[in-house]
Amino acid sequence: MITIEKLKAFGANVDEGLGRCFNNEAFYLRLVGMGLADKNFDKLKDALAANNTETAFEAAHALKGAIGNLALTPLYNPINELTELLRGQSGPVAADALLEEIMAQLAKARAMLED
Repeated sequence: MITIEKLKAFGANVDEGLGRCFNNEAFYLRLVGMGLADKNFDKLKDALAANNTETAFEAAHALKGAIGNLALTPLYNPINELTELLRGQSGPVAADALLEEIMAQLAKARAMLED
């Protein structure tokens, strides 16, 4: 089960995220769970594998907003960097390292849901 303490240990800016949720801890934790289940993670991965930078940008940009609002900093930072890398690109992009970092941070965050 995810907790505020686990999110702090993960490196999330919990105070910021809670503030956006009117300091309602249950609401914030529910939104974190929903954010970590966002289908745009799969969409991003598939689009990059297919060299579809337009779709990859759309997915990364959506994730940037959702994860940023939740203040999940370790996940937000590489998503933000990838979004900017993809912005305006029309061909293949060397994004393997960033995608790997996003997926690693996502796995860590999702593991908190199961503990």
